[in-house]
Amino acid sequence: MVVVPLYDTLGPGSIRYIINTADISTVIVDKPQKALLLLEHVERKETPGLKLIILMEPFEEALKDRGQECGVVIKSMQAVEDCGQQNHHVPVPPKPSDLSIVCFTSGTTGNPKGAMLTHGNVVADFSGFLKVTEKVIFPRQDDVLISFLPLAHMFERVIQSVVYCHGGRVGFFQGDIRLLSDDMKALCPTIFPVVPRLLNRMYDKIFSQADTPLKRWLLEFAAKRKQAEVRSGIIRNDSIWDELFFNKIQASLGGCVRMIVTGAAPASPEVLGFLRAALGCQVYEGYGQTECTAGCTFTTPGDWTSGHVGAPLPCNHIKLVDVEELNYWTRKGEGEICVRGPNVFKGYLKDPDKTKEALDSDGWLHTGDIGQWLPAGTLKIIDRKKHIFKLAQGEYVAPEKIENIYVRSEPVAQTYVHGDSLKAYLVGIVVPDPEVMPSWAQKRGIEGTYAELCTNKELKKAILEDMVKLGKESGLHSFEQVKAIHIHSDMFSVQNGLLTPTLKAKRPELREYFKKQIEELYSVSM
Repeated sequence: MVVVPLYDTLGPGSIRYIINTADISTVIVDKPQKALLLLEHVERKETPGLKLIILMEPFEEALKDRGQECGVVIKSMQAVEDCGQQNHHVPVPPKPSDLSIVCFTSGTTGNPKGAMLTHGNVVADFSGFLKVTEKVIFPRQDDVLISFLPLAHMFERVIQSVVYCHGGRVGFFQGDIRLLSDDMKALCPTIFPVVPRLLNRMYDKIFSQADTPLKRWLLEFAAKRKQAEVRSGIIRNDSIWDELFFNKIQASLGGCVRMIVTGAAPASPEVLGFLRAALGCQVYEGYGQTECTAGCTFTTPGDWTSGHVGAPLPCNHIKLVDVEELNYWTRKGEGEICVRGPNVFKGYLKDPDKTKEALDSDGWLHTGDIGQWLPAGTLKIIDRKKHIFKLAQGEYVAPEKIENIYVRSEPVAQTYVHGDSLKAYLVGIVVPDPEVMPSWAQKRGIEGTYAELCTNKELKKAILEDMVKLGKESGLHSFEQVKAIHIHSDMFSVQNGLLTPTLKAKRPELREYFKKQIEELYSVSM
């Protein structure tokens, strides 16, 4: 059996496309409302191959009757389990070359692409992870994983596979990210997979609570003392600094975390360095994408320096290739990251053209990311080949790199950087952090509700200045800095169609959504 994950937030068009492209005959859903949406596609003859819907929650007989009318059988999960119990089959283990999952990438543009991953791909990837960590933090039977990332995301699936294979347990959050801290206190997980965005929020919350100069100085002093220990290879949670400052932070995660794994987006070196000290556990950073199953690089145990994504996993090779148009050359140790190994996917389902774009004739996966080799043999992500555009003066700009810098500004939760080949500079949309913004504004003598602050011109100027300052410190060129911003009060989300289910920006949608504001920014700043 091949699994094809579906997000209910993909939208009807993408769901229809995936069902037809992958020839899906059976879909498992949790709620009757989702079953109704699927039935509507069948009734309109848009998904003729769908024959069975399995529901996890109770449903009315009317739903079953409606399905029968269009040739779709509706069953409860309990009925399927009972059927399996009464009809035992001898297990047939899959071959390594058998497909395990067709994981449709989120699709920031156009139709989603179905990455075909075999059982061999999945085993190779998590075996590489185990080989790296086997002598320091090998998974145990008493390990507990907190699962809150999407299961259609390969990062989460691979980590769960590791835990299950070692007899560990997985606890699932309630479904509300705002209650994650409560869930962690109840579950007391030992393994915590997390995306950098959440680490940033943790970091910002910790420092926002240090609301006087003295408290902030003491917090920074304690962090520096512990960071010195981390650099010398000592990771613990029983120092005097833990008792005075950090045990409370550790308790907010359940008090038992021994391993944090972050990936799926670049992590701030400043944030990672602080949290390695404050949380008193091993924090690993990986890099990869769906097309190499999940990860292709990983922190080497003992190397607790920040600013890189670790060394290649034992299951794959990595090379860099020249990117002439961006002036990246392998002779300087820079170039597009290419991956080859048993964890690299077999191609995109029914899409040979896209497959040829991603996989070359020698089996190298071209990731579209720009990397740089560091002296220790670790890899640093420095740029992005995709989503690059050219400004009017001919300079190339990678907006995601800039956004990842700006989002480290204390009051900023989300950013969208926009450029145009007919314009000579960048503009941006900024969503402030509702938890941080009021106190940040208050320190600058500006009072008001979150909504009022978002319309305050003085505060907008202060945010832009902070972003530009951060950009300079991070080495951005002047043409890479935004010249004007619009403050937007609502977060970009999956629900409003501005983020993919894996929380990546949907750039065409953002461009269209903020078309009026972008035009105004250019007209005002001309």
